[in-house]
Amino acid sequence: MTEIEAHSGYDLGFSLVDIRADYFFDATCQGSVPQALAAFREGADFEDVIRCAVPIGGDSDTIACMAGAIAGAHYGVSVAIAEEVRERLSGVLALFEARFGP
Repeated sequence: MTEIEAHSGYDLGFSLVDIRADYFFDATCQGSVPQALAAFREGADFEDVIRCAVPIGGDSDTIACMAGAIAGAHYGVSVAIAEEVRERLSGVLALFEARFGP
């Protein structure tokens, strides 16, 4: 993460345990990207990264989305998770595809 710190200017020298009690909603890049990177750093696989990100609190949906995007690219997404998401979103996907195409 040192290269990311140097390039971004973000301080990533913290753990999720360090920030969880005092973290508050902050939708800025500075208030959510470092937390997403920490969740990725501390997670062991795609699902674990998401499970690390959500309890941070604050803008946790955005943080989990960013951390999940990184984790998905790095670890991949299990077939079981992909199938579960597709099943849960099948109605929405059908409406989208009916309007815009597959």
